[in-house]
Amino acid sequence: MPHPDQKYIEALLNNNQKLLDELYEKYSGKIKWMVLKNNGSEDDAADIFQEALITIYHKARRENFELTCPLDAFLYLICKKKWLNILSKRKVSGKVTITDEDRSIPGEDSFLLAEESRLQEERMVLLKEKINEIGASCREILQLSWSGKSMEEVAGLLDFSYGYARKKKSECMAKLIELVKKSDKYKTLKW
Repeated sequence: MPHPDQKYIEALLNNNQKLLDELYEKYSGKIKWMVLKNNGSEDDAADIFQEALITIYHKARRENFELTCPLDAFLYLICKKKWLNILSKRKVSGKVTITDEDRSIPGEDSFLLAEESRLQEERMVLLKEKINEIGASCREILQLSWSGKSMEEVAGLLDFSYGYARKKKSECMAKLIELVKKSDKYKTLKW
């Protein structure tokens, strides 16, 4: 099942200006912040963001790509890899604050990007499998919170207090993480 953010992939393919404007408004700020914090300019950030959207567009056009995670995470991963590649080419020696596996992030190596994409898809399959093993109320609260709704909205939809909704989500996440980590597939997917 595609993520609700698939609408932005469709907007790229169909040149839906209203949704494209929404996409820029919603996601460009985070990319701009990441680039500015790591020796870049606003122009660099705009270029990286645009290149990432072009990459996603070509992937969707060639592969009938279906988004299975929030666009925010996918877009950030692409932009981060592209920016680190540019920093590497510029041989920037200043402070770079991008964290998590900085040393092993590939540049434009399409085989490594394809492998990361494959791993991400397999992780999503495992996650969906384990979501089906938790109770219906846990599934509902997690799916609602992952759909972009605030915890206040989730609490209202489920007729819970805000505090109880947060506690329940936390318990459900812990249960889901435990199930994922117990899986034989967990270690092979390099989490």
